[in-house]
Amino acid sequence: MKRLLPVLFLLFVLPISAQTKKTYTYAIKGKDTLKLDVYTPEIIRPNDSLPVLLWMHGGGFAGGTRDNGAEQKLCEYVANRGYIGISISYRLLRKNQPTGFGCDCDNQEKLNTFKQAAIDYLDAANYIIKNAKPLQIDPSKLIAGGSSAGAEGVLNAVFMRSYFVDDLMKYNDVKFAGVLSLAGALVSADYITKTNALPSVLFHGTDDNLVPFATAPHHYCDPSKSGYLILDGSATIAEKLSDLEVAYYFHKVKGGKHELSSIQLNELDNIFDFFAKTVLNNEVIQTKVIKQKQP
Repeated sequence: MKRLLPVLFLLFVLPISAQTKKTYTYAIKGKDTLKLDVYTPEIIRPNDSLPVLLWMHGGGFAGGTRDNGAEQKLCEYVANRGYIGISISYRLLRKNQPTGFGCDCDNQEKLNTFKQAAIDYLDAANYIIKNAKPLQIDPSKLIAGGSSAGAEGVLNAVFMRSYFVDDLMKYNDVKFAGVLSLAGALVSADYITKTNALPSVLFHGTDDNLVPFATAPHHYCDPSKSGYLILDGSATIAEKLSDLEVAYYFHKVKGGKHELSSIQLNELDNIFDFFAKTVLNNEVIQTKVIKQKQP
């Protein structure tokens, strides 16, 4: 009997990972073959149709991958929570560009980058909805999520589709049920209306020097720079959702910088408890969490 104790102890203290992962190609655009990784609970019944998190990684539109370690942990977490977790690749249009994505990158180039990222994201969403049955996803419970550049792509895709997309009919079946944004911003929060506002989780540091916390220039560029472009960050989005009486969870860190774009693995229970109440059970909850950055 004594020999069994270490094994039993390990079963209690180690997290149990139980999911399967499959990779699909959702689009080919020029030299870019765009793929998505689908994480499904290992135990799933044939007729199950599960909510889904569709995730877009960060990296300044120049780096990052869909299968970074943190992305994998996020998708494994949601699969263990009874969701389908999907992480996508997309065109990294600023990769190896001499002007990068800062103040030397022309604002029209920035807008085009946002546009193409939003379109890639919508194409991924369209793909999984058209394949909802074999993927066993519930198209009515699609949560859009991303960090940093990925959050910018997601927010623009969700709320500014009419601004960025020429062929809106193509995405008629794409409907989002919630948003998870880590240090993200969109071009204009004026595009958030009562008809498209969704339960949203927003994480942001007040001193983010890349993506504005509220309403400010992208990368805080001087107006004289070609990359000067005003964006609306998490504080402005939360204020808009509050005015519209739509559910949100706004987690701000006073003094926090762009590290809030990292996937908040220790906050996932709070995040998905919020989605369980708002997306799955249609509750309206408005929560603000204010923390001080630790030295």
